[in-house]
Amino acid sequence: MTDARLNTLRNWLKGLQPSWQLDLDTLAPASADASFRRYFRIESKNPDFGTLIIMDAPPQHEPLDAFIKVDLLFSEAGLNAPKILEQNSAEGFLLLNDLGNKTYLAELNNETADHLYQDATHALVQMQLASKPNVLPSYDAVLLQRELDLLPEWYLKKHLGIELTDLQQAQLKKSFELIIENNLAQAKVFVHRDYHSRNLMVTEVNNPGVLDFQDAVYGPITYDAASLWRDAYIAWPEERVIDWVIKFWEQGRKVGLPMPEDFGQFYRDFEWMGLQRHLKVLGIFARLSHRDGKDGYLKDIPLVLEYAIATANRYIELKPLARILEATRSQKE
Repeated sequence: MTDARLNTLRNWLKGLQPSWQLDLDTLAPASADASFRRYFRIESKNPDFGTLIIMDAPPQHEPLDAFIKVDLLFSEAGLNAPKILEQNSAEGFLLLNDLGNKTYLAELNNETADHLYQDATHALVQMQLASKPNVLPSYDAVLLQRELDLLPEWYLKKHLGIELTDLQQAQLKKSFELIIENNLAQAKVFVHRDYHSRNLMVTEVNNPGVLDFQDAVYGPITYDAASLWRDAYIAWPEERVIDWVIKFWEQGRKVGLPMPEDFGQFYRDFEWMGLQRHLKVLGIFARLSHRDGKDGYLKDIPLVLEYAIATANRYIELKPLARILEATRSQKE
């Protein structure tokens, strides 16, 4: 760890040492994500502070303003978001409390899933109850379309070398229009946008710890549920997913969230929102590999592709999309 930013970080931490009794010799990588952000863990010599987390977000790539704003919003809503202990927005560093290293992904199994998802549902309902318009960016048609366009650009063309025929392009365009129409017709709430098993931490108090929310928007009410139960990193039998979504829908309606009276309509919205997300994710995973050299995400493409194909096949108007996606199965991942 000898890069220039690390030297800048060490200098900042030296200034914090008296207040937080930091042991600079314990500074070590904690994790990195799909962006330019990375995280470090450091120990304090004061047992009351324990271990702490440093976020390193280069300002030219990942300004901290959005993270700080959403962190405050979610904390006020009662979520277990990281506490910002010190901030250096100019250089792109935050000192945060440590929510531990047990991700939902590592802890989820047949025995733990009901309890862990119950906690995640409660937190999601809390977040949505705090929703207000004109606070976060709008998840509008332009953004939804831009995300869907990642599929033909990065997954079909760049990753698989597929050139769509004129007919297939028209079919894809029509499918995208139908998906966006459904997404925009849903009630709007705060949307975490990456509410899944890698960004939820198992914590002893106020489970789960919630991470990676800086891209939060104001948009469709089913989006985070689709992220959670149609997770790119872990799959469950459909009957369990339906059961968990029913419980979310029941809890949301009980506290007054703007959910349809008919669960069938809600589940259809959940499916169509999940499809939008999965089409986007196929493009993002391909882009992470080809543009950013992060090939580790390619192994997750088959599950995401199967989600998308299964959903598109369940709706007659999306059958042409299903045929296009099915044709990519034989291509090299």
